[in-house]
Amino acid sequence: MEGWNLTDSRAVVIGVSGASGAPIAVRVVGALADAGVPVALVVSDGARTVLREESGIEVAALSARATRTFDDHDLTAPIASGSVPTRGMAIVPASMNTVAKVALGLGDSLLLRAAQVHLKERRPLVVVPRETPVSAIHLRHLATLAELGAIVLPASPPYYTHPKSVDDQTDFLAGKVLDQFGVAHTLYRGWKGGAV
Repeated sequence: MEGWNLTDSRAVVIGVSGASGAPIAVRVVGALADAGVPVALVVSDGARTVLREESGIEVAALSARATRTFDDHDLTAPIASGSVPTRGMAIVPASMNTVAKVALGLGDSLLLRAAQVHLKERRPLVVVPRETPVSAIHLRHLATLAELGAIVLPASPPYYTHPKSVDDQTDFLAGKVLDQFGVAHTLYRGWKGGAV
């Protein structure tokens, strides 16, 4: 994909943290790329291991689908500034460590700093926590993010879609992320109504 024009406000920032759920991130990045949406990608150190373990890929393979990839240690990257317009950001998956740091206003990595920027600029920030069970501490941090305007989108698999595989469930969750940015997709069919 061609380079990202920093004035292109259609770009979506995707932060990948070290929680389980890397295949969801892979699918989100691919679906955004397929839809022609510029993707600014940042992958934490922990996520590199999880990508390899759960998806069988290195960061380079995921970066190939992104418009631009930034080093998580580069706090001078464009996405660390509110002056660079974006459509929003998703942290997918979001470890509870990342959730806590964002909720507490910490920004000692690029992923965290970009999340803080999206909160302060009141742009969409989608957080996809991937943990079970959750403690009261986790719930408090998630509630704080929701109160700050973030969209908390748990990685909860659907059943009404009658998934036949893990890929079906992954597509559903990726589609729900794209829905938050108004990006059209065919990753899942929505609820059609009927008897409960």
